[in-house]
Amino acid sequence: MSSALAKPQMRGLLAKRLRFHIITAFFVAMGAASFYKFGVAERRKKAYADFYRNYDSMKDFEEMRKAGIFQSAK
Repeated sequence: MSSALAKPQMRGLLAKRLRFHIITAFFVAMGAASFYKFGVAERRKKAYADFYRNYDSMKDFEEMRKAGIFQSAK
């Protein structure tokens, strides 16, 4: 007698694999979105808020005017 090979599972194989991959993809996507929100977007918002908290546009304009950047404003 030769040893018989186990029959491969054919019925429901696609549904079983899809269920696993969809759940895994969902958690990977949520992890990537959370990393971007807290690692990139929140830091960027804080940097912009810190910059504009003490930003004086008229002072910046006067410095650029004195440096000769503008041709129309002497």
